[in-house]
Amino acid sequence: SINSAEAIVHVVNIEEEYDYSEYDTKSVYESPVFLEEENSINLPLEAPTVQNFSFYEKTTNIIKDVYSLQIETNKVPTSLFSNYLTKDFETGPIEKMHIWGVVQSNMDLTFEEGHDVDTKFRAGLVNVLLDGKMRGGQEDFRLMLDATPNSTTGFWNRFVRDAYIQTKRIPHNVILLGNSRTGVGIEGAQSPYTLPLLTRAQISRHFGNARKVGVRVRGDYILVDYDIGGYSSDTEFSEFMPGTEFNGWVNFKPFANIGDKFGNFVVGGGLVSGERNSTDFFVTGANVGYEYKKMWLRAEFADADGSNGGTGLTSKKRQGWYAAAGYQVTPKIELVARYDEFNQDKKISHNNRQEYSTGINYYVKGQALKLVLNYIYCKNQNTTDTHRFLVGTQLAL
Repeated sequence: SINSAEAIVHVVNIEEEYDYSEYDTKSVYESPVFLEEENSINLPLEAPTVQNFSFYEKTTNIIKDVYSLQIETNKVPTSLFSNYLTKDFETGPIEKMHIWGVVQSNMDLTFEEGHDVDTKFRAGLVNVLLDGKMRGGQEDFRLMLDATPNSTTGFWNRFVRDAYIQTKRIPHNVILLGNSRTGVGIEGAQSPYTLPLLTRAQISRHFGNARKVGVRVRGDYILVDYDIGGYSSDTEFSEFMPGTEFNGWVNFKPFANIGDKFGNFVVGGGLVSGERNSTDFFVTGANVGYEYKKMWLRAEFADADGSNGGTGLTSKKRQGWYAAAGYQVTPKIELVARYDEFNQDKKISHNNRQEYSTGINYYVKGQALKLVLNYIYCKNQNTTDTHRFLVGTQLAL
C-alpha cells in the first residue's frame, strides 16, 4: 500500500498544491492563489518497479494497493493509480511523466415551483491529463484534454484546456506560459476537483472559471502570495487576440509566521481589467478566510462593470457575494454550507438571485474517489423559485 505522500508529488503551485517546501503556504483555502489543483503537476515519488508477474497477479496486486490506499487530505487532488501510470526516463529532456484522468457525474433533480420535476443525468467532467517534469526539476508542463459533452460551445474549442509550461528558477515564484485557468477570485480560480460543493458560487462562475492564453507570475512567501498575469482576452480558443486582459490577485497571511495555534487567517483582493472586441470590462473583488482544526470559513465579494468570465463576455454591471463554511466530522465525512447572493444586472430593479446550499462530502479515497450530496434552494426575485438535489461522484484514475 502507499500513503498520500507516496501517491502524489505537487511540483508547482497555485487552483494549487505543490509539495516543495518553499511553496508551503498557510492559506485557509483549498486552492488559493497557489493551490489550484488544475494548474499543478501531480507526480508520484517513484514509478512502480516492473516485475514478471502474471496478468492475474498484477491485477490482484493493483486492486490490493488501491483498496489499502490511505489519503489523509482532501485539499489536493489525488489519483488511484498514480504509481502505476508514471514513467521515469533515464535520458532525454523529460525526467518523469504521469498520465491520469478525472470523471465527474451527477444526478440533478430540480423542483421548480408550479412545474413538474426535471430529472437529468450529467457527465460533469471527462478529463485526461498529462503531467511532466523536465530534467533537473526546475520546469514542468501540463496538457489537459476535455472530452466532456457540452452544447454551449464547440467540442474542439474546449478540447484543449490546460496547455502550459512553467518554471520555478526564481525562488518563491513560478512563471507560467500558456493556456491556464486565470486567478479571478478564490473559488473562481479553484479547480473543480477540489470544490466543496458541486456548483460554484454565482460570482465565481460568472466572473471567473475561465482559461486564457498568457504569461503569469505566482509568488508565495510567508506572509503574502500573489498571482499576476497578462492574457489574451479570448476564451475557448474562439478568436485570435480579440484584446488583452490584466489579472492580479494578492493574499495576505498575517498569522502564517506564528504557527497553527490561532488557526490560519487570509485576507486579500484583486482586479481584472481588459478589452475584447471593443467591449471593456473591469472586475474588482475581495476575500477573507479562516481555518482552524476541522473547520473552515470563507467569504468573497465582487463587483463588475462588464466581465469576461466563464459565462461569457458582457457589459452588464453586476455584483455579488457569498459566505461558505465547512466542518470535517471525520477524516472521510465533511459537512458544507453556503449562502450566495447575486445581482445579475444592477440597472434592473428586483433582480437578485439568492442560493442556499448545503452538502455532505464522503471521501472514500480523498479526492480520488468521493461521493457528494447537495441541496440548493434558489430564490429569484423576478422568476419562480427552485429546489435542486444533486447526487454526484468523482473518480480520478
